[in-house]
Parts: sequence; C-alpha cells; structure tokens
Amino acid sequence: MSKRSKGWIAAGVVLFVLIADQVLKIWIKTHLPLHDNIRITDWFYLYFTENNGMAFGIELFDKFFLTFFRLVAAGVLIWYLHRICKKEETRIGYCVCIALIIAGAIGNIIDCLFYGLIFNDSYGQIATLFPAAGGYGSFFYGKVVDMLYFPLIDTYWPHWMPFVGGDQLVFFRPIFNLADSSITCGIILLLLFFRKDLSDVTTSKKETTTAPEKEEKPVIK
Repeated sequence: MSKRSKGWIAAGVVLFVLIADQVLKIWIKTHLPLHDNIRITDWFYLYFTENNGMAFGIELFDKFFLTFFRLVAAGVLIWYLHRICKKEETRIGYCVCIALIIAGAIGNIIDCLFYGLIFNDSYGQIATLFPAAGGYGSFFYGKVVDMLYFPLIDTYWPHWMPFVGGDQLVFFRPIFNLADSSITCGIILLLLFFRKDLSDVTTSKKETTTAPEKEEKPVIK
C-alpha cells in the first residue's frame, strides 16, 4: 500500500471516531440530566455521567495537568503517526491502531477544553448548548462525558459470604465513552497483533542512538 493511502486511511479512522464520539456525547448532554439513563437491554444502558479524570472515571491528577498532558501526548502521537505512515515497511493495521489511540485522546481533550464553555451544568436539568448565561466552567476545565454502561452481571452476593454477603454484585461497573473504547481497542490490538512492530520501533531507536564502534587500525611493525 502506498504511503499516501496509509495516511488517508489513518486520518479517516481518526475523523470517523471523533465525529461518532462527539455526536453521541452532545446528544447525551442535550437529552439527559446527569445520572439519568436509557435502558437498551438488560446488560447495556446509556447512563449519563461526567468525570474530571482519565479513562473509566479514574481521577489521579490535577485537572489542568491532566488536560495539558493529554495535549502533549496527542501531539507526539500525531507526529509519530505521520512519520510511520511515510515508511513503506509499516503495516496499515499498525497505523490504524495508532490512529485509534489518537482519536480517543483527542475526543476526550475536546471535552476538557470546550465543554465547560459551551454547556451549562446537567444537575437536575438537561444542559443547553451555548447557553446565554455562559458555560459551567472555564477553558481547560470541562468534564468528560461518559455514557456506555454494561452491567453484564447484576445480582447479589449470597448471604453466607463473609464481609460482602447480601451486597450487590455488578460486573462490569465502569461507565465510559467511545473515545475510551477507541484508546482501549487500539492498545489491545497493538499488543495482540503488532508487538513485532513495536519491538522494531524500539530496536531501531536503540540502533540510531548507539554510537558506532571505532575500527581499530592495524599496527604496522
């Protein structure tokens, strides 16, 4: 496959994931109040929640630092994708995996950068896009919209179980979005099918950073 074709396919993947992610987020934000849900099946709900942190609602870092880190990481990945797509030996599947990770990162970055500016809050109400009174937050401090909830098992622990007897057992609890899914799928596919490509990248970096050994001149007696 030509270099240009790989680049266009990778760009198409990024654009498709971004559009799907943002359309679903905006629809959820403008149709449901916070923590409301739509039942699709017994094991799949659209459950509207928001978070300040990383994928699946994990919160470990300051909001500004996290958003800035995402921007830097996305920029590095975009540069890397452009670089590998220009190489003849790069497989298209490897480019697609990197594109999925980039799309997911940018999807959540958009929420963090702009959603605080363009939406009012969703507490007890359905949010308005571009409200006259302004948004609920400032630039860099928007909240990431999550909605995909898969309670594959929803039952209760047996009463005879120590410590947890009678408590609710739900698997899978995390609520996430299409951007999170894109990142996760990209990483899993890389580890399953493109580990050799990753190792080749690491090896080539080591070879370029290692200085060549000086040739010993023969001693003339």
